[in-house]
Parts: sequence; C-alpha cells; structure tokens
Amino acid sequence: MIDPDGKMPNLALMKLSTWHKAKGDNVELTMPVLATAYDKVYMSKVFTWSDMPCLPANAEIGGTGCDLHKTLPDEIEKLYPDYSLYKMDYSMGFLTRGCIRKCEFCFVPEKEGKIKPAADIEEFLRHKKAVLLDNNVLAHEHGLKQIEKIGKLGIKVDFNQGLDARLINDDIARLLAKVKWLKPIRLACDSATMMEPVRKAVELLRKHGATPKTYFCYLLVSSDIEDAHERAMFLRGLGVDPFAQPLRTPTNGEPDSETRRFARWVNHKAIFKTVKWKDYLRG
Repeated sequence: MIDPDGKMPNLALMKLSTWHKAKGDNVELTMPVLATAYDKVYMSKVFTWSDMPCLPANAEIGGTGCDLHKTLPDEIEKLYPDYSLYKMDYSMGFLTRGCIRKCEFCFVPEKEGKIKPAADIEEFLRHKKAVLLDNNVLAHEHGLKQIEKIGKLGIKVDFNQGLDARLINDDIARLLAKVKWLKPIRLACDSATMMEPVRKAVELLRKHGATPKTYFCYLLVSSDIEDAHERAMFLRGLGVDPFAQPLRTPTNGEPDSETRRFARWVNHKAIFKTVKWKDYLRG
C-alpha cells in the first residue's frame, strides 16, 4: 500500500488491506522505491498537487488526485477499514456521500453526485473516537439521524470537512450541542456571502452550548487578498479560529507568494492575534 499524500490515513487503502488480510495476504504500508519487492501494489492519491511516484506497471492506482471516477468494488467498499495499517486510535469513514452544493473549486459534485446515505456509524466504528469525512452531512436526513445516534453513543467525533453553516438552524444547533467533539466544530467561510450564515450559526451553537465555544473555520484564499482579509478579521471578531487555505485547482497552478504569505500570517496564531496584516507585509 502506497500513500503519496501523507496528510492523514487513506480510507481506500485501509479497506483494501482488510480485504487482502481476509484472504490470508500480508499487507504493508511502504515507500514507492520499495514497490518492486511486492506481489501486488496499490496507490491511492487524494491530492492533485502531490507528487506522482514511479510505480510498477501493474500497480493499481486510484484516488481523487488521479481519477475522479475510479471506485472500490462494492464488496470492498462495505468492509470496515484496517486501522492497524496506520496504527490508529480512532475510526474513520463516511456517513453520507455527495453534496447539495456545486462549488467551483470542489471535486465532490462530479465525483460523488447528489448527497445520499453511505453508512451507519457502527459499520466502521471500532474506537471511542471517529473522524468523519462527509462533505455535507447536515444536508441529508440520514446524516442528521446519524448525528443524533452519535450523541447517544457518547463517542467523540470530528467532521473534518466542516459543517455547512447555511444549514444550521435552531433544531440542528440543539442536535450538535449533544455531540462530544474530538476537535472544535468546523465551519467554512469561503466567500463574503458566507459571513452572515457563519455569524448566525455561531450564535445558535453558542446559544445551545455546543462546546468548545471557540469554533474553527476554513478560510479559502484566492488572489483577492483584500476579500480574504475582511473574512479573517470578521472571524477573529466573532471569536472563531480561522484556518487559511490557498486555493489550489488543477488549472490555477501553485498559489502566488502573497497568497501563501497571507495564509502563513492567519495560521500562525501568535502573530495573527498581535500583528496587523499590513505590518506583517512590511516585516
């Protein structure tokens, strides 16, 4: 199994590992340079910008970073992941797949289509903690029912792709307040139009006591630094922790130097809280 991204455990590789181990095969996570020593090689590449390693001609290659339409066979997709491959102390999976939005920078609409149920939490839960990869779990009744179940199970979870602030109403905020969070609740403020939905969502979450009350918010940054700066300062004033992500698509290439510098300013919390952006630029 080869994971060229290294950002977080690869779900597809873990499911393939479960399938092969059930057949009596030995499975290892390895480096590309050692791939020729194995009878069968799989690589799953999530990011378009991560390097494509040189692999044997018979290697099975998949993942969003290579092919949007290649999927695991159903018999493998339904297996629980082999968490021992990454020595994990938490579970991982999808409750729903797809999304109701069509954001221009996102692969999900093309890759997964409209939102639909994917699994019950207990189908892949093996720990008291879980990282959930749903793209818009609040947009489907199945997702909401699973969140209710998570609250009753008492496990800690992290929806690491973020929750859609536009969908957080009084009832959903009350539901989220019953959940134990592994990380701060994650939202997104990718454009100026999201500022008001984020403000309302934060107010409702705090009203119902969803903890911790300092939330985390993804901040997409393109070449319009002035717009990104307005959103960053809005989030800071709201008591929300922004995390700047320079926009990267297959067509726009690497982010420019100012975009990367702005992201470093936002994400270095000691500097972000004490140094103004204009002063950081001069430094």
